[in-house]
Amino acid sequence: MRKVTIERNTNETQITIQLNLDGTGQYQNQSGCGFLDHMLDLFTRHGRFDLQLTCKGDTWIDYHHTTEDIGIALGQAFSKALGDMRGINRYGSFLLPMDETLMLCALDFSGRSYLNYDVSIPTAKVGDFDTELVEEFMLGFIRAAGATLHFKQLAGSNSHHIIEAMFKAFGRTLKQAVAIDQQYADEIPSTKGLLK
Repeated sequence: MRKVTIERNTNETQITIQLNLDGTGQYQNQSGCGFLDHMLDLFTRHGRFDLQLTCKGDTWIDYHHTTEDIGIALGQAFSKALGDMRGINRYGSFLLPMDETLMLCALDFSGRSYLNYDVSIPTAKVGDFDTELVEEFMLGFIRAAGATLHFKQLAGSNSHHIIEAMFKAFGRTLKQAVAIDQQYADEIPSTKGLLK
């Protein structure tokens, strides 16, 4: 059972996450930011994870700490749920069209944190959400999860569509990467013998 509960408490945010890697796409996300909730819901549904997330953050300042810290806590949750990563595919990639947008996402649970963020979001905000925070979310995730993550925007002009395509593609990519390959169910997918 690859189910975990994570709590992350700082002076800026108090976060609780319940994650089931082998779920059906059920979600209940309450981040304190409507747009981020929408993106997390899409991520969960397309990844077929089960995710319950609550965050009480200093949103009277802005959504920076909330978004970054949720990325960190979610990365911690994936890392904990994967354990020694025995039997996982390790790699995942997805090319996702979203109307005029085309987004490529690729991931490796390598134990090495790296983000290639080749994305151009044309507006500074979507609603009251600062679009630069998408990169902060992804940085928080990869640093906590120990993953290499690439985003390459191949087309797109609508900020909402670009970010939505990213989160959907991210969910689909993670779904592939964390899936168990039964041919290698007792093996760690690395010649080093470990991934952490």
